[in-house]
Amino acid sequence: MTKSSHLIRYFHPISRVVMMSSLFLVSRNIRNNGCTVAFSLSRSSLRQTCSRHSQAVSDWPNNRVSRPTLAAAIPQTSSFTRLHSTTSNSAEIASLEEQIATKGNQIRALKEDGISKPELAPHVEELLSLKAKLAELAPPPPKEETREKKSNTQQQNNKKQFQQPKKKQPSPTDESTMTTSELRTARLAKVQLMRESNAEPYAYTYDPNRTASQLQKEYEGKLEPGEEDERPEGGEIAVAGRIMARRVFGKLAFYTLQDETGVIQLQFDKNRLGERDADSFKNLKAWTDSGDIIGAKGTIRRTDKGELTLYAKEWTMLTKSALPLPDKYHGLTDISKRYRNRHLDLIVNPSVRETFYKRAKITSSLRRQLDVKGFLEIETPVLHTQPGGAEAKPFETYHNTMDMELTLRIATELHLKRLIIGGFPRVYELGRIFRNEGISTRHNPEFTSVELYQAYADYYDMMDLTEELVCGMASEVCDSMTIPYGEHTVSLERPWRRVTMHDIVKEEIPDFEFDLSDPSILDAAKAAASAAGVPDVHKLTTVGYVLNACFEELCEPKLIQPTFVIDYPVEVSPLSKPHRSKPGMVERFELFATGREMANSFSELTDPVDQRERFEAQAAKKAAGDEEACDVDEEFLTALEQGMPPTGGLGIGIDRLVMLLTNSPSIRDVIAFPLLKPDP
Repeated sequence: MTKSSHLIRYFHPISRVVMMSSLFLVSRNIRNNGCTVAFSLSRSSLRQTCSRHSQAVSDWPNNRVSRPTLAAAIPQTSSFTRLHSTTSNSAEIASLEEQIATKGNQIRALKEDGISKPELAPHVEELLSLKAKLAELAPPPPKEETREKKSNTQQQNNKKQFQQPKKKQPSPTDESTMTTSELRTARLAKVQLMRESNAEPYAYTYDPNRTASQLQKEYEGKLEPGEEDERPEGGEIAVAGRIMARRVFGKLAFYTLQDETGVIQLQFDKNRLGERDADSFKNLKAWTDSGDIIGAKGTIRRTDKGELTLYAKEWTMLTKSALPLPDKYHGLTDISKRYRNRHLDLIVNPSVRETFYKRAKITSSLRRQLDVKGFLEIETPVLHTQPGGAEAKPFETYHNTMDMELTLRIATELHLKRLIIGGFPRVYELGRIFRNEGISTRHNPEFTSVELYQAYADYYDMMDLTEELVCGMASEVCDSMTIPYGEHTVSLERPWRRVTMHDIVKEEIPDFEFDLSDPSILDAAKAAASAAGVPDVHKLTTVGYVLNACFEELCEPKLIQPTFVIDYPVEVSPLSKPHRSKPGMVERFELFATGREMANSFSELTDPVDQRERFEAQAAKKAAGDEEACDVDEEFLTALEQGMPPTGGLGIGIDRLVMLLTNSPSIRDVIAFPLLKPDP
């Protein structure tokens, strides 16, 4: 009989406890009154006991040791633990085993239905809890080993005590541990592997017959959870799109596929795919990654959770992506990176795609409305020999062959007016404008505007037309004429407020009357403006300039609801017809909403002599150093002397209007590729 056997004889009558070891366990089962009791004693504990009670331990193989002596020799620690009695706990063990089996089956079923990890976590925790309870009641019985085998095991364990633990090496396919360069190399290796297997990683064509949104509409209210439409109308359903997520569970795989209309889940089953290609499922797992563009054909079913799913019979690689999607498919959060990598922004942020869908609808609606009203869209030059049509600093360029200094256009106005003179009664152009000015959330160096001109109309007609056009565009992309913008709610219901610049400034400075016909009040006007907090008024040279500065500083930011501000000082409106009843004023309006300008309109100036005088005044300002002032445009003046009919003109900033109708805070959010500084 071994030392362990003798020692256990004395442990059992004490308390049926077990000594646990972290290094080496010696286990024995003994029979006592029909009950099996397992004990374990660690070698380290035994050594400690021997050092304290050397005489008692040295005698115990040959002599009976008294129970008090033995009790003193036993360490009173958790190394001795009672395990279980098979007679008393068998019913509880059987119940736990049954619960574990049931829970395991439930988890497998949930995985097949494509449950997400957060939703699955509570079920896994419950399973682990049940297994822990079972382990406490019924640990696996130790296997009998020969003395020689135990000795070898002891030696191996002793060696392990002095070995450094090996670090877990990441799987070569674990993308979370790989750099972008490593991911690209791995994916291009898959391209080569596909070609070696006679599979084309970059397909030439594919014929999807449904989109994600079409399938959602087609099967709305159809198919119970778990039900399959085995014979869809029109035959097998084919979809194509980009893989946004992959979940593989043994012989099942669930992919999230995104096309231009939304997302649809794909379900791949090894046996089902194998009916057409025995290696299809294996290749699916080996060749595909998130970001790849694939096609799939099959039937439609609903999972047990009710998610509409294409149950694939075959799949095709259409484009192998060499780079992964950003941030594990959760989108780009860095604003600068979003603008610089707009293609990624569009892939991972559906709301961005929606904004540009709406922008396209807005411009299409605008063109349709103008076409119906008899306006003709005619393109005008982008390269000008001299800037004109607005006060703005231009971009300068040079034509080598013609040896000409040129500028990019800052407006389309003067050429469109020449078309009116030539006999087209209604013309417009929707196009790009370039101004070498500052950048902000509402300014971009290149932007889109529409300018239109209508013969025999004035700025009152243009106000009505503006309301009609904007409301028509809003109806294309908004649910109602009351829309949100930031923290505000904007009502586009007609009619919109109309107020003169003079009256709206008087609301902020009620104690002063800005009489533009009396230049003697200039100093008093400056003092009133300065007292109201308007900066740099001492630099202004006329009452009209002071009035305009007061409006821009005190009134413009407060105009949240659509408002026509009408009747501007002549000094800031060089191309507008003089007001028919107010000296010093012109017939001009600007439309404001959400604190910013949306549109600008004139009763166009048709007097060539008056126009020349205003051009010369602008040229004088330019000569004095004003980079935004324009020169005298002799070509336009010559055309104007031929005679232009009474004309109303209107310009609308498309980018700012899209910002309003899509609730976008920055102009860069509505320009697909805004101008940015190079990445540092």
